[in-house]
Amino acid sequence: MRFNIHALDAAQQVVAVTLDAASEAEARETAGSRGLAVFSLEQDGRRRWQPRLARKSAFRSALFSIELRSLLEAGLNLVEALQTLAEKEPAGERAEVLSGMLAAINRGEPFSRAVATFPQHFSPLYVATIKASERTGNVKEALSRYIAYQEELDRVKKKVVSASIYPAILMIVGALVITFLMFYVVPRFAQVYEDMAHTLPFFSQLLLNFGSFVGKHGMALASGLLAAGGVCAWMLSRPAVRTALRERLWRLPALGSRMKVYQLARLYRTAGMLMRAGIPAVRALEMVEELLASHLRPQLRQARALIEQGHAMSAALGAAGLATPVAARMMLVGERSGDMGRMLGEIARFHDDEVARFVDWFTRAFEPLLMTVLGLAVGLVVVLMYMPIFELAGNIK
Repeated sequence: MRFNIHALDAAQQVVAVTLDAASEAEARETAGSRGLAVFSLEQDGRRRWQPRLARKSAFRSALFSIELRSLLEAGLNLVEALQTLAEKEPAGERAEVLSGMLAAINRGEPFSRAVATFPQHFSPLYVATIKASERTGNVKEALSRYIAYQEELDRVKKKVVSASIYPAILMIVGALVITFLMFYVVPRFAQVYEDMAHTLPFFSQLLLNFGSFVGKHGMALASGLLAAGGVCAWMLSRPAVRTALRERLWRLPALGSRMKVYQLARLYRTAGMLMRAGIPAVRALEMVEELLASHLRPQLRQARALIEQGHAMSAALGAAGLATPVAARMMLVGERSGDMGRMLGEIARFHDDEVARFVDWFTRAFEPLLMTVLGLAVGLVVVLMYMPIFELAGNIK
């Protein structure tokens, strides 16, 4: 059998070789005798499936962190843990990232610099957390902090997404039903009532006139709708348009305040994680600036300037308008205890729960309202279509 091997040579460079051997063990032994440290081995006959496997093994930093922490807790050192993960992924994007990190570490680079070489997979926050942990040598604790941070973010996202699924389905189905009635059923009813249009009720006449127009210009209307959808999609892809829409949403009294609370919760959680990793408050706030909405960033820069001038973090964020009453009180407690990082995490959890309760309440109130509106719209179209039949039946009696 032929095996494709990725390994580190004596110069600590990643090399790819092909060997003929009776088994995987023999292939590894042969590679080892040549001075190669194997971290990826696969049978050549499976090569044709590599593109599909590569797509399925896309790199995810959260999963990588969980697996790496488990191996470190089991007693493996960092290089052994990375080699184990690389052996588990024979091909694909994960294998490429892991082999690149192994190569960097074997060249003598620190782990933080190894992950920094893959910015598309590891955020600056991740790199900063690992770099801060290297001062104490406790990478496991840094991974645990990042995993907890990611789990909290995912928890809030899942609540928002799950609460939005049912209203979205209702809106899509309702729009499809109304579209079917207006562009398929109504034009056919218009043909039936064409000879008696002058005797129909006013609103039925309007509906059937619309149906006649759709029947005669259906292709033109369909093309116009597709073009309008394309224009809307293009406009939404423009950053300036999205920014303008967000600004309008922020101006809505009830929704804007909740959106700000959600943004502040992200600020508190991320800054808290960085501060617990040993990063100073000013530097932590500078790193989380990109997470905030654009109109909140000047306020964050103002808060950083106040902290640099010697003001307490609670006072600085409060003066900049980035501290809710609850957050200001809890930050004072954190400053007294000297554990501001942990306290910021608690503040973020409090506000995330508040946002989740608001989303749950909003969806519970919005779903029946949406069903009522859709039901009335469909019922109105049906009644206007059948009203002439009802009148004809009444005249016969």
